[in-house]
Amino acid sequence: MKRWAILTVGLYLIAFVLVTTPAFLIGFAGWAPKPEGIGTLLEGYSSYVTWIWLAVLATGQALLLLVPVHIAERRPPARRSVYTLAIVKAFFLANLLFAGAMSIGPVVLKDGVWDNGNLLGFPNLAIAGAVIFWIFWAVVFSRIANTVSPEAFFNRCIRWLLKGSILELLVAIPSHIIVRRRDECCAQFFTFWGIAAGISVMLLCFGPGVYFLFVERFRKLQSRGKSK
Repeated sequence: MKRWAILTVGLYLIAFVLVTTPAFLIGFAGWAPKPEGIGTLLEGYSSYVTWIWLAVLATGQALLLLVPVHIAERRPPARRSVYTLAIVKAFFLANLLFAGAMSIGPVVLKDGVWDNGNLLGFPNLAIAGAVIFWIFWAVVFSRIANTVSPEAFFNRCIRWLLKGSILELLVAIPSHIIVRRRDECCAQFFTFWGIAAGISVMLLCFGPGVYFLFVERFRKLQSRGKSK
């Protein structure tokens, strides 16, 4: 079962790259000549920040599959796996909050959003808010996990993440369209990052479903082999 989980994580990363690449080219269409646009895309993938985010996504997808692996193996999920699920859920919801804030910030504050010299500047406040959100909801979700079954809590986590990613995209996409019409340095890169964050978390939600499909197919093939 764990091998199918590893395969699911790999397919998730491939799907993320395949989806975000055309999204990047569409999001910045007409902003730069095509060769330069492709060069900017390749430059983005060569950045260590991109690979750190991909590593975070792969780790998050693997941790989200801990409970489904226990379910597929027909054994009760360990409480540690459920608490891990609560922390991971809160982490990605906090990232959606941060991405949404950094998408709408340039729309409302325009160039004033990048005032990093001020300790109470918008970027610092957005980071602080995301961290507080993560800690608070990690505690809340951990307590909720004690009141429901692991399967019910897992399904609830997936629904929250899916709804959160859709809501964040409803903020990031219009924000990207608005800042594209302005001549503001770097603003559209941050709004596109909001789009990428929403897409990545949305794809995370489909990982467990893909995993269960692999498991079901494997069991059918296994039962056919035994019947022969």
